[in-house]
Amino acid sequence: MIAYVDRGPTPLLALTALLARSRVAIVDYRGQTVFCTYVLPTNTVTDYRTSTTGIQASDLQPGNAMPWREVQQRVAQLIRDKILVGHTLWQDLSVLGIPHPAVATRDVALYQPFRNALRSPNQVIGLQTLMWHLMRRRVQETHVCALENARAALDLYRSHAEEWESTVARGQWPSFLPPSTFSRCYL
Repeated sequence: MIAYVDRGPTPLLALTALLARSRVAIVDYRGQTVFCTYVLPTNTVTDYRTSTTGIQASDLQPGNAMPWREVQQRVAQLIRDKILVGHTLWQDLSVLGIPHPAVATRDVALYQPFRNALRSPNQVIGLQTLMWHLMRRRVQETHVCALENARAALDLYRSHAEEWESTVARGQWPSFLPPSTFSRCYL
């Protein structure tokens, strides 16, 4: 999930690449949609998991969905020179096949103060749990929505943005590292 933050010289985006490339959403700092599309499947879909994803076969048809390569190119263009905000960004970047500078990511799943607040410093905490415990807001109640996830991650970031950015400005990194198997996702 990517959120776009237009604040100062380096804008910020919130990104979500949902469920094995079926939908991609990018929002700006205010939560407004910058890019959101379904992606044409590159393989045969045997189960849309509609009750979980909200995605139906008609959503992934030409006219409603974009070809994978177009989506990949568009996202790469949109996130270039931007700070990305999201939850488990390493998964989104891996699915998209787009590397991004690690110093230009703000992953709420890896942010140490969030993990410490929930007394789970050594494990990734789900977005639903973070939102409920830190903001008292429910997300993903009916189905997983890429736009809702991007906005939720952005709201979490904004709740601690000043502290987060001042820590980075002091040359410290306030987040844990993503799993090493995803190091190819970062420049």
